[in-house]
Amino acid sequence: MYSRLLRAPERQSFFLFGPRGTGKTAWITERFSGMPTFDLLDSEVYTRLLATPQLLGSLIPAAHRGWVVIDEVQRVPQLLNEVHRLIESRRLRFALTGSSARKLRARGVNLLAGRALTRFMHPLTASELGKDFELGRALRYGGLPFACTTRDPKAYLASYVTSYLREEVQQEGLARNLSAFSRFLQAASFSQAAPLNMAAVARDCGVHAKVVEDYFTILEDLLIAVRLPVFKRRAQRRLVAHPKFFFFDVGVFHALRPRGPLDATEEIEGPALETLVLEQLRAWNDYLDLGYSIHYWRTAAGDEVDFVLYGERGLIAIEVKRSSRVRSEDLRGLRRFREDFPMARSYLLHTGPRRWHENGIEIWPVGEALADLAGIMNG
Repeated sequence: MYSRLLRAPERQSFFLFGPRGTGKTAWITERFSGMPTFDLLDSEVYTRLLATPQLLGSLIPAAHRGWVVIDEVQRVPQLLNEVHRLIESRRLRFALTGSSARKLRARGVNLLAGRALTRFMHPLTASELGKDFELGRALRYGGLPFACTTRDPKAYLASYVTSYLREEVQQEGLARNLSAFSRFLQAASFSQAAPLNMAAVARDCGVHAKVVEDYFTILEDLLIAVRLPVFKRRAQRRLVAHPKFFFFDVGVFHALRPRGPLDATEEIEGPALETLVLEQLRAWNDYLDLGYSIHYWRTAAGDEVDFVLYGERGLIAIEVKRSSRVRSEDLRGLRRFREDFPMARSYLLHTGPRRWHENGIEIWPVGEALADLAGIMNG
């Protein structure tokens, strides 16, 4: 097991959210070994607590005063009322994991009224993998722990996608038509790292635009996709309106993206590189509690910056190029952005070996940048 950057709160209960397969259970088992644990993926435990959530207190030894673990708590949201009571009455601390926020967002669900912090688990970062990090493998298979260690990551990722359809979507009744949802997943993969055109995706998978909007919401609730908003603060130019879409992991993107003889390499590998960078930005932002909001910037004239990080620590603009040669036109989007926001720390990440500085823009090899992302984000 790789050492993770995530640190557990010392004294306060917390939710730990993250997609299936990111390592939540392994991480929490290691840190809370020997503590009372309730795995809601265990059918016997699930059935018993679903029928009678009030049993939870009696299943925890009366003399216990430490941590209690509940894995996949979103499967029985009613348990949170009992968790709340036990925090107050017995001063217990809970580590609560979840791979879906959908049921926990339902009206009337007790989210513990500030008594629990929220943490997130992401795919493995370059720093967590250390000497095992290989850019080529990461670009093809992503950062899910099992994809990084198995001898057949392609087969694992194919089964991962299938298991989400079966276990999350079908069992939870999130989509009535699984074949339409399967078509949607493939259609959505063509929007990876691009401004999202809802009507075009609806045409591609043959369903109504409102259904497609619901499907995208399902992906976000399952934490397997994210939509980046356009950075619009003090906008001095006309900007596009649509958010930019990403599946959360580059390996999952590859598993979903159909490919054929008419697909150009850059149509797949360019979005894959952007996805890898976004994975790592989101992970460091959450693990170090940096507080950035992550956006992208694109003008109506076509000038674009792939990622804009905005927060109390400042403003960072990052452009990603899948090329070993950096041309003057590759810097155009960053130059335009710096005209409007001269205070921004600006980076262009490329696949070549050389690092240099050009007119206020830091130009880094992407592998080197990923290894030092904490330094970049901390300034």
